[in-house]
Amino acid sequence: MILALSLGVAVLFGAGAYLMLKHDLIRLIIGMVLISNAANLFIMSAGLTNGAAPIYPLGDETTDPLVQAMTLTAIVISFAVTALVLSLAYRVYVSHLSVDIRELSRAEEMQADRDDEVGQPDPEKLGAPYTDAEGDRRTVAQPPNKEAQR
Repeated sequence: MILALSLGVAVLFGAGAYLMLKHDLIRLIIGMVLISNAANLFIMSAGLTNGAAPIYPLGDETTDPLVQAMTLTAIVISFAVTALVLSLAYRVYVSHLSVDIRELSRAEEMQADRDDEVGQPDPEKLGAPYTDAEGDRRTVAQPPNKEAQR
């Protein structure tokens, strides 16, 4: 029994680690879920003993119910984190039309290069009124400090 659980934990953890090394957000998320399930299975197997349920304390060897309760809590938290990460991956796909991490990195570098090319506005024109595309009068404002945002 212990050998089967150990092999199950090893296979889940190995498959999860393999998937987390891929360049696809969805595979990375599935790998995270597999590693989480491997950890839950490991915690459950650590609490197993030969014996009856804790309701019938006839022998000295019973299963600890605290391990099962903590594993159930970990499963619920893992489900919530998975739902959040999947929704973030969906938003990334909608905005970039890709979930490949390499393409997202290239897009981020291109955006940073474009931001550097635009540069800062002329300080003499700050506060000067202008008309935007919709015909509304606006004033040129100081752009946010990039270093303050980090």
